[in-house]
Amino acid sequence: MSRRELERVELMGRVASGDLGLQHAAEMLGLSYRQSKRVWRRYREHGGEGLKHGNAGRESNRSKPQKLRRRVLSLIQRKYSGSEAERFGPTLAAEHLAEEDGIGIDHETLRRWMLEAGLWSRRRRRKKHCQRRERKAHFGELVQMDGSFHHWLEGRGPRSCLMNMVDDATSTTEARLEKEETIWAAAGVLRAWIGKFGVPRALYTDWKNVYRRKATPAEQLRGEVPVTQFGRMCQKLDIQIIAASSPQAKGRVERNHGTHQDRLIKKLRRRGIASDEAANQFLQDEYLPQHNRRFARRPIEPQDYHRRRPSVRELQQIFRLETERVISNDWVVRHDGRWLQLHPGSRCYGPTQSKALVCEYANRSVEVYYRGERVRFHEIAEPIRDVAHLQRTQARPRVRTKARPDHPWRLGYEMRTAMRTPIAVPPVVQRPSATP
Repeated sequence: MSRRELERVELMGRVASGDLGLQHAAEMLGLSYRQSKRVWRRYREHGGEGLKHGNAGRESNRSKPQKLRRRVLSLIQRKYSGSEAERFGPTLAAEHLAEEDGIGIDHETLRRWMLEAGLWSRRRRRKKHCQRRERKAHFGELVQMDGSFHHWLEGRGPRSCLMNMVDDATSTTEARLEKEETIWAAAGVLRAWIGKFGVPRALYTDWKNVYRRKATPAEQLRGEVPVTQFGRMCQKLDIQIIAASSPQAKGRVERNHGTHQDRLIKKLRRRGIASDEAANQFLQDEYLPQHNRRFARRPIEPQDYHRRRPSVRELQQIFRLETERVISNDWVVRHDGRWLQLHPGSRCYGPTQSKALVCEYANRSVEVYYRGERVRFHEIAEPIRDVAHLQRTQARPRVRTKARPDHPWRLGYEMRTAMRTPIAVPPVVQRPSATP
């Protein structure tokens, strides 16, 4: 059976066991619900063999006779074989068979016969040639983003990551030094780019979890597209994220890393800069303006494809981490090891066991929203647990006892019923007390 048929057998088996619904199985197989019902009917009637293709194991109706095959291979071995430099390839041998021997046969059929008979061997294929991709025509049409880990401060400070953005059409550069290639690092350099030029149309990144991630099994069943926190920020800005399959695909930003690792390190050494904050200030004031004047080029088309810059308030609502958290019965929300006590306000009831949206900003400030409305809260300490009771519980040895043979749950139904039937007790007759 083919791989696709085996996959169908597996998913139909899960449908039969009740582990998977037929509609979800249809989505995973890429079939319509109507077609999936036909597959399910064949599986119920004939089992896994019912999903096997009907022509599997049969000889093709267009196959050549064995007598012709033996004659062709005999002619090739006698006339068109030899050393690697002398032998004929399948295509050339098919042409000579038609011209000299009057046998017309397709060169691909002949290639298969020669491979099976050992009269031909596959040549080693060359590596696939990757054609150079031309630059985009407009400024802001595509911006490449990547992080470069390096000892930028040469021991004067910690090892850091240069978040680098390069426009594909003009090679205009924006960069920031951060500790790691995190969501906030990517959001920070993107926000700086938007503040200078506007909102680009697309970002060319790699497959790190900061930018793109694979779907979980639950998301695959629901047919949802996985989105990271940075991806959600880009969705609000209407920026498309394109993930590159190799470093060579985003070679413009990769080559730009090499330029910075040569020029920027030496300039930071000359200035004696020993911190990321001072390095970022130097980047914005001197290095990036000089770099863009020297290395940036004019785009092919003069139109600027950047969209308008959002307001500061709009950017504040976009560049934040959004997480759903359950509201407990005492109006407490847990988030990142913090306990947030919500204030009920004017509501006479609480949305307990509902979900609130917790928004965290770059400065670690937090806001809580419920049904689109901001909810006031104050942070409380972690509830104090009964440490003494916990220690007693952990110190107490766990004794496993075995029920005795006459235990009620070992008896039959009749015996348990008889044991539960109350026994009639004769009334107690009180004797009259003797009079003195």
